[in-house]
Amino acid sequence: MDHIKLHLLESFHAHGSDGQTYKVFGYERLARDQSMTAVAEHWQSTGVNEYRLADGRFVDEQADGSLHIERSDVRLTRA
Repeated sequence: MDHIKLHLLESFHAHGSDGQTYKVFGYERLARDQSMTAVAEHWQSTGVNEYRLADGRFVDEQADGSLHIERSDVRLTRA
């Protein structure tokens, strides 16, 4: 079973193309290092970052750096 945890990197407000203001959180995905046998858990970066809204919805980052709310037409611009 994979164990993943999120490490908060940043948070910011963004203006949506729908006129709303959203709070966006940027996370780095960490995976449990299975090679460590010590009692304490050790986590390492997976190299994957993700963005989510405060309500948990995912935010997609495009290749050009633009953001939009997943499964919607709403584009976000950092405030």
